[in-house]
Amino acid sequence: MQTKELWLLRHGETPWNAEGRFQGHFDVNLSPQGLHQAYRVAERLAACRQGFDGLYSSDLQRAALTAKPIAEALHLTPVYDPRLREIYAGELQGLLRSEMEKLYPEFHQAIQRDPWNTRRPGGESMADLARRVQEFFEELPEGRFIVVTHGGVIRAALKMVLDLENGTWRKFQIQNTSITRLLYPEGVALSIGDVGHLEAWAEGLMDEATLS
Repeated sequence: MQTKELWLLRHGETPWNAEGRFQGHFDVNLSPQGLHQAYRVAERLAACRQGFDGLYSSDLQRAALTAKPIAEALHLTPVYDPRLREIYAGELQGLLRSEMEKLYPEFHQAIQRDPWNTRRPGGESMADLARRVQEFFEELPEGRFIVVTHGGVIRAALKMVLDLENGTWRKFQIQNTSITRLLYPEGVALSIGDVGHLEAWAEGLMDEATLS
């Protein structure tokens, strides 16, 4: 069994994140706050004294722009893979949640009953997303890898890798640039949703590390 240690990072904040809009495959840029978060997580990864065997990223620009400072800090060349894209939200892309509930009441009711298998109108289900994520995981060689991706991808990975039941996978808070570390295929979580680099106590430490 070849162990793969996956450091799954959600991309930095976008304007649509701040507004609460469904993004899906729509190519939204990072906000100034999101760019700041990307440099913070890059500083943390550079200071953690871990060796990484590769850097992978979704090809959507909010993930690619988050991966850029990480690549520079760790001297890695990012590999962009469309299988790491967010769930395809179809007709929901660009809508606020309140607009979705008004325009698609049947979908809203269906996803409450079965959040894993219900497809977005004209889009994917979480089960669809998990299948392409698992294909990506299976193709990785043994080693430790950074994977810059999206919140839906990370939740799908948690359900798949940890074999979670029912809607448990929905209960994790996956903030922008959070780090989730999984061992695959062993099914072990080393950390979930870690945002220590964004905490107030980390500001001074990281500024000093950057200057040294």
